[in-house]
Amino acid sequence: MTGPTAPDAVPLVSLSLGTEQDIFVLRRSGKSVADALGVEHQDQIRLATALSELGRDLLGSSAPTVVFGFVQGPQPTLRVAMSWKDGRGPGKESMLAAARLVQIHHSPSQRSLVIEQQVSAHVQTPESLQHAREVLMAHSGASVSEDARAQTSDLIAALEESRAQREELRRLNEELEETNRGVVALYSELSEELEETNRGVVALYAELDEKSRQLREASEAKTRFWANVSHELRTPVNSVVGLARLLLEFDVERLNEEQRRQVSLISASGATLLALVDELLDVAKAESGRLEPSWAPVDLRLVLGQLRDTLRGYGHGRDVELTVADRDLDLVSDDVMLTRILRNLLSNALKFTEAGTVSLDVATESTDDGDQVLFTVTDTGIGIPAEEQQQIFEEFYQVRGPHQRGRPGTGLGLPYARRLTELLGGSLTLTSSPGSGTQVTVRLPAGRQVSAAGCGGEVGPPLATVLVTVDDDDAFRATIRPVLDQLARRVVEVDQGGRAGSVVRQERPEAVLLDLHMPDLDGYAVLAEFAGDPDLRHVPVVVLTSAPRASLDHDRLTHARAVLGKATLTLSQLEAVLSKFIPHTEGAGGRKDIAP
Repeated sequence: MTGPTAPDAVPLVSLSLGTEQDIFVLRRSGKSVADALGVEHQDQIRLATALSELGRDLLGSSAPTVVFGFVQGPQPTLRVAMSWKDGRGPGKESMLAAARLVQIHHSPSQRSLVIEQQVSAHVQTPESLQHAREVLMAHSGASVSEDARAQTSDLIAALEESRAQREELRRLNEELEETNRGVVALYSELSEELEETNRGVVALYAELDEKSRQLREASEAKTRFWANVSHELRTPVNSVVGLARLLLEFDVERLNEEQRRQVSLISASGATLLALVDELLDVAKAESGRLEPSWAPVDLRLVLGQLRDTLRGYGHGRDVELTVADRDLDLVSDDVMLTRILRNLLSNALKFTEAGTVSLDVATESTDDGDQVLFTVTDTGIGIPAEEQQQIFEEFYQVRGPHQRGRPGTGLGLPYARRLTELLGGSLTLTSSPGSGTQVTVRLPAGRQVSAAGCGGEVGPPLATVLVTVDDDDAFRATIRPVLDQLARRVVEVDQGGRAGSVVRQERPEAVLLDLHMPDLDGYAVLAEFAGDPDLRHVPVVVLTSAPRASLDHDRLTHARAVLGKATLTLSQLEAVLSKFIPHTEGAGGRKDIAP
């Protein structure tokens, strides 16, 4: 067996094809050498079949030759080169059939084709190649009957392998079906559990809604009960207190010492009950939203003096020193509510301080939300355990213990004080340590609302002919109206941001006071509208807001001339801001020109 080999291949053996027996030898040689080089059994059959088909077609050509070679490298390959000198070569059908079995490189112009089959990477040793040559040489004398038996054996092996593969495929299909049934069952179970859970959640929400409704009704009923009982109690208690005082004042001569003591006890008890009734009534009003502060400037020195005089004898018989600060600060609030807050805190401190001091200090503090006034009540009393410092702000709750003996109370003082503080726009905080005392801090805005009375100061002639205020808060517009009436001859109120542009075009005001938070079109959008409209962009806009400065979007406020807080707004402050861009002409009787 001699002949040329394929390029880059180590030659193994060369075969010449001339008879049908040579085709049998070619088939057997291809299968055997593939087996020797570690090719899988199915690929051996494919290679042998392709060589048989192509070789049989080459019998009609001149000098057909087959060369087996071995290409070494990372992916070693068995290369079979088939060539002929003349003739048509392999037919189209044979080429298509072989191409489905193996990889073929066909060069019709060179009358050659190459078949490549990858082999095991472990057969690149000289011994393996020599073994492959010997296997190829062993089939040189194969007979037709031997080849037929070999083909039959290959066919049986292929059929057996096919049957084994079908069995494996059937087993895998059964496992897959079983898995699918398990997945479907699990999905159904999970779906049922999820549906059951959803039904439970819906039922829970319905129950929670019902409980919330019942709680609201109970709270409303409690509030109504407090209010009704308070009103019903007030009349007889007033009668008891009044009659006791009359007896003490006008029937002194007819009462002996013991009777006077008893009547005094009746009067004191009646006064205590009347104070309790007043507190109950106020709590009921606060809960129902009917307790409204009356905003006005507070004479703080007078309030503190009254507290000092009223509570001076409260700790009689005990070694307790009461100290109340003497300060005079600018504060706009409800003096009645403020007095009740501080009296409750001071009386609580005095009640639970056996010896030591009780003090009320007053200070001011500047924050981003404006100036604030701090009232701090400090005592050296028994203190409050940490686990009960939240519960004491619940109505009627009292810290249990021997310290309660001889100290009557309802448990309304602190809750009432906190509720009134919140109504005044402030906060009440408490810190305490058992055995060391308690400190309660009330923090109130220095100027919660503006009013003509509260702003103080005299103003000259009106700054403007027309001012437009855009705010959806009816209460704030009503509160600020007296101030604006001093600054402008006419004030136009707009309660919707969406109407601001049309009203300003019609009225042509010297300035616009704009709220930021409105339901239909907020102040940011109104500013953007003014800035983008040639007819409106020259109108000065002053923003009035109750929002903290830190929460404002300052990038969207560039068109505003100023941003003022509602809580601390004063007449002088507003006048100073407006006068910066509205020329002040004394005695002006008409509309003023506005500088663009």
